[in-house]
Amino acid sequence: MAIPGNLLTTAMAVMPHKNVNQALDAALSLDIPFWPQLPNYSYYEDMYVQAAEHFPGIVLDIEKKTLRFSLDKFVAEFEETMSHFDDPDYFDISTQYSVVYHDFLARDFGDRPAIRGQLEGPVSFGFNVLDQDDRPILFDDSIRPFMFEFMAKRINVQLARLKKRNPNAFMFIDEPGLQFIFSAMSGYGEQRAKNDLDAFFSMVDRPRGIHLCGNPDWDFLLNLDMDILSMDVYTNGEIFSSCAGSIRKFLDRGGVLVWGIVPTGFEAFGTESLGFLAIKLEGIWKHLSKKGLDIEYIISRSMLSPATCCLVNPDKGVTVEKAFSLVNQLSQMLREKYKML
Repeated sequence: MAIPGNLLTTAMAVMPHKNVNQALDAALSLDIPFWPQLPNYSYYEDMYVQAAEHFPGIVLDIEKKTLRFSLDKFVAEFEETMSHFDDPDYFDISTQYSVVYHDFLARDFGDRPAIRGQLEGPVSFGFNVLDQDDRPILFDDSIRPFMFEFMAKRINVQLARLKKRNPNAFMFIDEPGLQFIFSAMSGYGEQRAKNDLDAFFSMVDRPRGIHLCGNPDWDFLLNLDMDILSMDVYTNGEIFSSCAGSIRKFLDRGGVLVWGIVPTGFEAFGTESLGFLAIKLEGIWKHLSKKGLDIEYIISRSMLSPATCCLVNPDKGVTVEKAFSLVNQLSQMLREKYKML
């Protein structure tokens, strides 16, 4: 199994740091390191901006920190983009769009159980990027299929590059927008999303999965064709654990769960302790065990992480780094308890 379990640690990619080395040191402190996304360091390091590189029709204003889409510009640039469609370098993240990514790739990860990359997913990208009429491009039937194919190519290129640094590399597809598709106001229904995501995953190389911090329809997510799911169980644990049947099916077909259990917000983190977080997480596992899921089996297919990213703490990266440290401590404690060392 390329993606390890046994409560190894990783984290979400978006971090509040302005210092590249400090952010990388924090990411490297976890078992499964990743390259951080640092929008406070540069707008190019924003997750949506990085996903937008070379996407035809994008109107990017670095000074104003805006990302838009123009259909006229899309038409003008489409042929140029298609001329590069078989060029991996064109779909990778350039040094202009992430100095962090390239610094990460220069490191030696031969002794790590795995490493991880990420890219903003097409649903969230399509919801977030508005066209000349202030309409999300996800709703444009002529743009949407191309967008899914474009993002799949970008994910595959990054994964291939990461696998050269560690053969067990895998990808998070960051999809915070998935929680909105189940609202009657979304304009993008569940069935359309299911069809689009099934087609999308058929184009994406393994191992791949979804990371989000929100509260979507968990049964929907757990039944997608992916290998790993990263979520905020600190906030959504009770709702998530009610989906025991789908969780079992996901684990039985080889899936790995990343339990986001340590809060990164300044106030929430200050109220927590190692012992309480262990009790909270084990409470979810015990509930699932009553539904027929063995705790040791769950653990064997689980990783631990902070609950969410956080860009707004008054202490910048201090609490986030403390959360990373607490995740490692929690992993060590639970691995000792369940004899996973």
